[in-house]
Amino acid sequence: MATVQRTTTTLQVSFTRAEKLAGLVRDVQIPLTAVLDAEVVQEPMSTLHGLRAPGFALPGVRKIGTWRGHGERVLVSVRAGQPAVRIRLAGGSDSLLIGADDAAHLAALLTGSR
Repeated sequence: MATVQRTTTTLQVSFTRAEKLAGLVRDVQIPLTAVLDAEVVQEPMSTLHGLRAPGFALPGVRKIGTWRGHGERVLVSVRAGQPAVRIRLAGGSDSLLIGADDAAHLAALLTGSR
């Protein structure tokens, strides 16, 4: 399961080795100044639209990778039955959708003082 950490200046998303292989993703480090908003998504599997390019999807079970559509690009790591945090980034076209058991706490941490 991907982990999200906030430092004093950055947001770091680290993927497991299996996620990196299956979803063709890599760890990302984003300046906190680029984070616009973070919200909890209770049913992340049903909120994804567009084409998976590249990535892995087992319908109704697991999605990992990049989803593209309608001028938007979303880096995803979610599984069924787990809430997620949608993190919107500056520029309006990129976001992250990362599953987390403590999604509400993580969203509050990211929208707190920067």
